[in-house]
Amino acid sequence: MTLTPEVGPAAPRALCTDCGISRSADPKACGRACQFIAPDYPTLERRVQGRARGGGDERFFGPYQAMYRARLARPKPGAQWTGITTTLAARLLERGAVEAVLTMVPDPADRWRPVPALITDPADMARARGMRMGYAPLLALLEVARARGITRLGVIGIPCQIYALRSLEAELGFARIYVIGTPCSDNTTTENFHRFLSLLDVDPDSITYLEFRADYKVELRYVDKSVRLVPFLQLPISDLPRDFFPLTCRTCVDYTNVLADITVGYMGGQGDQWLVVRNDRGAEMLEDLGDAVVLGAPGSAGRRAGAVRGFIANTARAAGGLPLRRMPGWMRPIVSFLMPRIGPRGLEFARARVEMKAAETVLHLRREEPRRMKHMVPRHVWDLAAPYDLAPTETELRDGPP
Repeated sequence: MTLTPEVGPAAPRALCTDCGISRSADPKACGRACQFIAPDYPTLERRVQGRARGGGDERFFGPYQAMYRARLARPKPGAQWTGITTTLAARLLERGAVEAVLTMVPDPADRWRPVPALITDPADMARARGMRMGYAPLLALLEVARARGITRLGVIGIPCQIYALRSLEAELGFARIYVIGTPCSDNTTTENFHRFLSLLDVDPDSITYLEFRADYKVELRYVDKSVRLVPFLQLPISDLPRDFFPLTCRTCVDYTNVLADITVGYMGGQGDQWLVVRNDRGAEMLEDLGDAVVLGAPGSAGRRAGAVRGFIANTARAAGGLPLRRMPGWMRPIVSFLMPRIGPRGLEFARARVEMKAAETVLHLRREEPRRMKHMVPRHVWDLAAPYDLAPTETELRDGPP
């Protein structure tokens, strides 16, 4: 069974991606739950993962036990990649570890619009396959789950949703929560996304699938089963409005969903998925897949510094809008050919994206909300930005340990 109940209106918020908490019976809980007010990652990392992030790659990706390249041996039809995320959730339901999974499904009238849902039948997890684009109040259904007597819950969410969930977890009353996290940094409204699709194709309604891949291409699939690859440099980014991505997404400090039990994404996968097992519960979920999943060691190649510096320069020149990516037409095919071959790949690509997000956070907040920097930028973000000559002033550095 899949429940997609109506939820109340969102409370007005200056910086909000509508995780759903403002629609709950206690909208004031946003003040102690929101990632965009005063995030405290060290405390939550210790509470959820048993320790705060250490050195090495944990500086970029947060605490973890293991990382893999991964794919299902038999890909699921309609999956964004091979179906690992929804299969992890389905297995939780099959073995009774959870009574329901809180996730997103497509709106019946718009395949791209996300709608929060509680799924209790493992077979219904197929409805959650694929990418959605837009804001959806996932956590508003926590109250619905509790009202139905659910005590063991699975959750699939993006970082701002999972931060709020973990902040409130102790007071929610669930006996056990399993969290499958997906990376995220750049969300927008579904209406904006439709505009983006219209710039990609004269018949945007024929597009059924879109994926940003680690080989510097966007993959499009169509109703007629055809596939088209568009190099990043040929995307119409510079034709989008300045506010296409909200300030919240341009200043996200958690690309890799560090408070999940297991993170499933693409950045370090080099054509496969990238799995970050963060704690024993994440290891338990991965073990559930058994021989259904093919695992390998993640690779790493290329050097990220040049790409990150170029991104920072473009972001600074954009003066608060999207990074400028215009270049002479004759150069685009050449650079598009070179990037997958000499640019950062695998884990180096993932490190580059995390550093880009750290720099983007600093640049955009300094320009648009300088008074918020002291509270919104955690110490680990400053550490990531430091190699690129982005250091805090005395008024920008938080006094406490976060």
